[in-house]
Amino acid sequence: MAISFQSDEEVLQKLQERLRRMTDQELIKFGKEVRRLAENPFQRQLEEARREWKRRRKHSCSTIPNGGNKE
Repeated sequence: MAISFQSDEEVLQKLQERLRRMTDQELIKFGKEVRRLAENPFQRQLEEARREWKRRRKHSCSTIPNGGNKE
């Protein structure tokens, strides 16, 4: 049994050929599927946690006299 490997260039060329043969609808569906698969599920959670942290910091600074600045 022979094992063969394809170079990144060969894989890319095959993908490009496959994409060119797709209809517009197939290409859109493919793009959405790949985007979903490539998305890091923890990245969204991290972004939401950061957004909440910034929201809290902004809110707490606005309730402190002088915006939290020590004078």
